[in-house]
Amino acid sequence: MISNQPEMIAAIAGTMRSTVSRRRLLQAAGIGGAAMAVAACGGTGGSDASGDASGAPSAAAAEDLSDTDKALFWSNWPLYIDIDDDSGERPSLDRFMADTGITVTYNEDVNDNSEFYAKVRTQLEQGQEIGRDIVTLTDWMAGLWIQNGFVQKLDKANIPNFSNMISSYLDVAFDPGREYSMPWQSGFGAFGWNKSQLSDAIGTDALVSVDQLFDPKLKGKISVLSEMRDTMGILLAWLGYDPSNFTDDQFSEAIEALTLQVDNGQIRQVAGNDYVAAMESGDVTAVIGWSGDMFQLGDAFGVALPESGGTLWTDNMMIPALASHKKNAELIMNYYYDPAVAAEVAAYVQYISPVQGAQEAMADIDPALVDNQWIFPDSATLANSYVFMPLTDAQDVEYQRAFQKAIGN
Repeated sequence: MISNQPEMIAAIAGTMRSTVSRRRLLQAAGIGGAAMAVAACGGTGGSDASGDASGAPSAAAAEDLSDTDKALFWSNWPLYIDIDDDSGERPSLDRFMADTGITVTYNEDVNDNSEFYAKVRTQLEQGQEIGRDIVTLTDWMAGLWIQNGFVQKLDKANIPNFSNMISSYLDVAFDPGREYSMPWQSGFGAFGWNKSQLSDAIGTDALVSVDQLFDPKLKGKISVLSEMRDTMGILLAWLGYDPSNFTDDQFSEAIEALTLQVDNGQIRQVAGNDYVAAMESGDVTAVIGWSGDMFQLGDAFGVALPESGGTLWTDNMMIPALASHKKNAELIMNYYYDPAVAAEVAAYVQYISPVQGAQEAMADIDPALVDNQWIFPDSATLANSYVFMPLTDAQDVEYQRAFQKAIGN
């Protein structure tokens, strides 16, 4: 309910503060495959070593062409903005372009944090422009970019709606005061499933436990996320451990459980956002996926947090170093922090909005969603989720290697 908004904010704030306050340790977090060992060596991407008061190095800046070149290039995740299902158009984005004259090239090319980073890492470290004016990355990866000087400091004079950010989101140590980033959405690592296929296989259209996910009757019809923190967080909770505070031995036990399910063929694929296509085709029946995706697939699909607990995360908008349309990027950030626009996006993507007033605005857009726990969760819902434990460099390299080995990479 709207009256529960302060309670929800406090719950998220407590979760974020207890976890991300140590994320400054992440200098090379979450880099999979061949990029991992190289990224662990660091690099400042052409940054000014003098830094600023936040402790982040200052990124190199390009000439801002915004006033003369009405263009903007944005990389985001699939299924992460409002879409007209009939025309395929993006209503809020189209309205921004019509109102401002800025042509936005919107690319759904972030499938996995590590995969995207691997594509642009060399350019970033060599101080080269990457062809994007906004990138949207999960909090731990956002911390890596900020600490390595891969993003530009925001000019908040161009973002008056910055003041609409829910206050709990300001309190993150990887970006104190949000000088370099603005949250786009938050969400849950959760179960998703095809209701009819699940019922045909195991006799129920409700998926509530990892035990069900690993039922042999679903062999070869399961997908889990290539985002290590989401998949391993859910497995750790299933084994009775706290994903926010676990030991090496506990992580190893969870890795053994994952390895078993990959090796015996229970798990068909380990994927980023492309698991959605496998669900649509019927190749996959059930997944560890991201909460909002299931709603966009329609009523034939279900979504739930595991009874043992899901994961909680935030994706953040940032302006890469040497982006040449910085002001245009700040203008669109400001636009999406208007509560009515934020509610319009949330009504479609059904992720947690970071914008104060979006819940009230939702009453005019879709009253049925005002109490939706996936968009405006209360403390009870949040209590059944975990933010993954912050990792040191050494832990992250070790855990990522173990995860990549378990999934066959």
